[in-house]
Amino acid sequence: MSSATETLCGQAFGAGQHHMMGIYLQRSWIVNFITATIMFPLFIFATPFMRLLGEQENVAIAAGKISIWCIPFLYYFVFSFTIQMYLQAQLKNMIVGWLSTMSFVLHVLLSWIFVYKLNWGIAGALGAMNIASWASVIGQFVYIFGGWCPNTWKGFTLAAFSDMWPVIKLSVSSGLMLCLELWYNSILVLLAGYMKDATVAISAFSICLNISAWEFMICLGFLGAACVRVSNELGRGNAKAAKFAIKVILGTSILLGLVFWILCLVFGRVAIGAGLQGTVAIVNILCYYMIGIPLGVVLAYVAHLQVKGLWIGMLCGVVAQTISLVFITWKTDWEGQVNKASERLNRWFLKPSDELN
Repeated sequence: MSSATETLCGQAFGAGQHHMMGIYLQRSWIVNFITATIMFPLFIFATPFMRLLGEQENVAIAAGKISIWCIPFLYYFVFSFTIQMYLQAQLKNMIVGWLSTMSFVLHVLLSWIFVYKLNWGIAGALGAMNIASWASVIGQFVYIFGGWCPNTWKGFTLAAFSDMWPVIKLSVSSGLMLCLELWYNSILVLLAGYMKDATVAISAFSICLNISAWEFMICLGFLGAACVRVSNELGRGNAKAAKFAIKVILGTSILLGLVFWILCLVFGRVAIGAGLQGTVAIVNILCYYMIGIPLGVVLAYVAHLQVKGLWIGMLCGVVAQTISLVFITWKTDWEGQVNKASERLNRWFLKPSDELN
């Protein structure tokens, strides 16, 4: 849902409506905090939920213990992702990079102490994750509230509670778009839990997904840069520059994808900035849940390919999604997107004197 912040802040920065970025950030905090609180019971009752899904008892119990430790991490996302989008939209990428680096170093150090020195096991690993993650959020708060964003942060304001419905709609479509993508992998992991040797199957599939996620982080970095550039240019009213940014990121992504594909053979994913999250959500449903998952189930359980079948099905869904998004990007009327961005910014614009402090 935080990608809504990226769209709104990026377009506001491009249009020169800098003070609106702090208001959009606060509105996103409100929407995301309420959403996280609605999700809270799922973390408390994870074990019975897993039993309801028919997972093996040892898997359900382990999931319940881990989910409790993930509650602080859930609320960490509320602030971390939105602030990162807010800072990146105004080209303050270095501070995000430095804070992330310090958080990573702290995470490794605490993990070594808690897991290997104190023998706290899973609890130690998850505790280290929570401490390191919230340390980066505290650093972001210090940076914003300490006066390093004077043009975009004017303090807390009651204006953040006004005109919430458009932000809610964009946040929901953004969340739906990305959740459908992330849930795709999660559902496949759950399906692995029904296999004969569930623990081994889940472990093998999770390791493969984590390795894929490491590679995906590189592409995600380019995605963030592209989204900021597209939203900035749409805010400025420059459709040609937005199209050029998309061409650059597509070319870079294809090249990186080929490189990592070759590496994988040897050794054994731009719609957010434009506000097209709803369209991409539909594409994700069709490609992932109508193609990828059914095909993976058939290959895993009917063709008896097990984890390999799930993985092949997942890849087929990803390929279908990639082809669909390339076609949509090619056919998009970017002049029309500029007009829509301008209408959105003008409709939600508040003059500094209009803010309810």
